[in-house]
Amino acid sequence: MIGTILRQRYKIINQLGRGGMAETYLAEDLDIPVTPKPKCVVKRLQPQMMHPEIINLFHKEGKILYRLGQQHDQIPNLFAYFEDNGQFYLIQEFIDGHDLSQEIAPGRRWSEDEIMKLLREILEVLAFIHQNNIIHRDIKPANIMRRKQDSKLMLIDFGGVKEVGTVVVNTQGQTVPTWVIGTPGYMPSEQAMGNPRFSSDIYAVGRMAIQALTGVTPDQLPEDKNGEVIWRNLVSVSDRLADILSTMVRYHYSQRYKSAADAYQDLTSTI
Repeated sequence: MIGTILRQRYKIINQLGRGGMAETYLAEDLDIPVTPKPKCVVKRLQPQMMHPEIINLFHKEGKILYRLGQQHDQIPNLFAYFEDNGQFYLIQEFIDGHDLSQEIAPGRRWSEDEIMKLLREILEVLAFIHQNNIIHRDIKPANIMRRKQDSKLMLIDFGGVKEVGTVVVNTQGQTVPTWVIGTPGYMPSEQAMGNPRFSSDIYAVGRMAIQALTGVTPDQLPEDKNGEVIWRNLVSVSDRLADILSTMVRYHYSQRYKSAADAYQDLTSTI
């Protein structure tokens, strides 16, 4: 792909990453008459993933990213979506910065104030997404970028989004679970069974915050017999923050905040 020019406009410079369904590249927009040429991100559906349901997810990502990116400054804009020689591409806004996996590192512990700021900013963006009846399904440090120009957090990778209210029906007329999308450690049990909810995103944000607070990755934190995460013994924080985080990561979705707006309201009411 390096050196390839798509639609006589987007020139691939190098590869940025590869996920389960797609790979991403940094590209230049040759149509813009400035030097240096502005950068953009090209996301290509991997050839081996040409399954009708995966292609449908890719289509959905394009539609949702276009709608959300135009309405919120902390969601990347979509510039184009097209098929070329049997390959599917998304052209997205390039975010100059770094993802939070560079900040949330094993052994490094964030302060309570840093955690509060992190939660406020992520939950505010997530509340907007939930209000649009969208579940992200893959919130984790690698999918949150800190924009260099203003240090704001950007939520990226909408490849696994699910619109609430959409159901899959099999040939017998029975509803069936959706594709399982997410990352172990940040994905709650109901999502792993193909039944994500708004509170599934809340769980992921809580697990990420606990990781930043304790310096321990999610897979290394033990759970009790009821599946609840054991972490409060590792740090000294206010009871209020501890209670909020514990509510976010409760094992059963019915005991968590119902949406990001609910969590945000509880969090900001303590300030």
